[in-house]
Formats: sequence, C-alpha cells, structure tokens
Amino acid sequence: MAIERHNNGSIFQANMASTSLFSGEVRPRSVGDSLKVDIAETVKAKREVNTDTSRENSVASKGPGSKSATGVLGSLLNLDASASGSDAFKGSGATGNSSSFTGQLAASVINVLPNGHLVVAGERSVAMNGGTSTLRFSGIVNPRDIRPGNVVASADAVNARVELVGQGDVSEAATRNWLQRVLTSSMTVW
Repeated sequence: MAIERHNNGSIFQANMASTSLFSGEVRPRSVGDSLKVDIAETVKAKREVNTDTSRENSVASKGPGSKSATGVLGSLLNLDASASGSDAFKGSGATGNSSSFTGQLAASVINVLPNGHLVVAGERSVAMNGGTSTLRFSGIVNPRDIRPGNVVASADAVNARVELVGQGDVSEAATRNWLQRVLTSSMTVW
C-alpha cells in the first residue's frame, strides 16, 4: 500500500490541526499518528440441510402370442413381462462455526484518503517458550468513530482484517508436512 503525504508547500498544513480548542487531546489525522484498536469480533454461523426424495416406476407388457400355443416356442411368444422399481434417498447434514476474538492493539495511520478517512495498520508479536504469536490489524477508519483516548472499535473499521499467526514448535507440531498430506489423501491405511 502506498503512503501518501500531502504537501501544499506552505508552513500551515490543514491536516495538522488535530487538537480541539477545549481539550489537549491530539486526534490522529495524518500519516504516522497512532491510535488504539479495540478488537471485539464474534462470528457465529450455522447451516442445516435436509433432503428427502423418492421415486417409483412400474412397467407391464403383454406378449404377442396366443393362449393356445404350446411348447417352448409357444411359451416364449406368450410371455407376459412386468417390472417395477423404486428409489429413495434421505440425507441430512449440519455444520456450525462459532469464534470470538478480543484484544487491544496500537495501530498507526499509514495513509489518509481524500475524504479524510484513515488507513490504519498495526502488528504485535509475543514470543514465549519457543513460539511466536503475531496479531495484525488493518482497516479504514472514519475519524468521527474515534472515541476519547484515541480508541476505535474494530467493528467500526471498514475492510477490517484481523490475523493471528503462530510460529514455533507448537505450531509446527499441530500441522502436517507435505509428505503426510500426500500420504493421507492417497492411502487409506496411513
């Protein structure tokens, strides 16, 4: 993402006037300013599918022969045939997903859009016991949604992207390597 810096060539910069007349609090408005993102995401999804179909067929055919014909040839010519069949299918399935994610992360303004909205991004990494967990956030924030203390809710960010990535021994132990994936998909014994 390209960082845009607006320079109108004068000493006074309109986007630098970020303090209120009645408060000493500085609001983020330009590239490099920081704010806190209050991450509170909850996703719930449920899907159920039920299918019930049935079909019945029957066919009857009368032979071309007469009742007076005798012998093998007569019985073949006098053959009456009938067939019937039925087919039924019943299926059902259900799936559900529920996840919740909460936390707080400091982010900085990396771009200011022409309408004044702020493109923000931030990252925090925590290393512990041979593993590293990295939390990333990015999105577009309307300056009007910024609450006192320079805090914005993740639900108010447009095109918000929240990622939690783990690296290290625990993460590697919880995933299959490429050989295990190939053998699992090709051999039922493995």
